[in-house]
Parts: sequence; structure tokens; C-alpha cells
Amino acid sequence: MTRQQRMAMLSAGVVVVRRDPDCKVLLLRAYNYWDFPKGGVEAGESSLEAAIREVREETGIVDLKFAWGEDYRDTPPYARGKVARYYIAETATEEVTLGVNPVLGRPEHHGFRWTSFVEAARMTVPRLHPILVWARQRTGC
Repeated sequence: MTRQQRMAMLSAGVVVVRRDPDCKVLLLRAYNYWDFPKGGVEAGESSLEAAIREVREETGIVDLKFAWGEDYRDTPPYARGKVARYYIAETATEEVTLGVNPVLGRPEHHGFRWTSFVEAARMTVPRLHPILVWARQRTGC
């Protein structure tokens, strides 16, 4: 498999955390499925650059602070071998603007929610649970 084929199988996203004063994590909803902001890695872009771009495009959040470094965790393969790579970043921004996908002509997501890590675990699919555990441990939330 070429590097380009591997990158096509990789999504990159961010577990976005906000302290309010308790820790909240941002989830986006597409139909009945909740996930963190994420999307495909484009040619010439690193997975971290893609993750930051996806958060900006999907939520309007631009003040991400990677206080825990550039560490990441990958999900196990899903949906015909795709892997999602997640970083952790903090934001002070509460307002989310669901960006319009130019290809679709509408937002990719139907809603968002700032939620606790515990509630996020109830809302997300099992493959995201190790990501939530890792992010909660790293952030001390």
C-alpha cells in the first residue's frame, strides 16, 4: 500500500476540551452518530494539520491549545479499514458554528453538544471509548 493510499484511509481529529469550570468535551452529531470533530487528511498535510483544519471547518473553533503536546491515539480499523487519529486540545470557545461543507452545500453535522466525559462514553460507539479514557487521563478531567 502506498503512502497516499494509507493517508486516504486516515482521518484526523481532536478531542476538544473546555473547562467550564468542569471539563466538557465537544461531540458532533451526524444522524444518530456522535463523534469528535475529524475528517480526511489531504495531500501534503500532516495528520495534526488536518485535525486542526477539520475542527476549524466543522466548528469554527480556532483557539486550540495543545497543552498535552502532539501525542495522539488511533482507533482500531473500521468502515473498510479506515483509522481515526485523535489529538487532545483545549479551547476557551463555547460557541460552535457548524460549517457548511462546500461539496454537500450544508453542514456535515446535525448538532453538537458539550458534555462530560462520562456522558460522552454513553453517547459514542465503543471504538471511541479508549480515546475518551486516554483523553480523560491526560487532561486530568
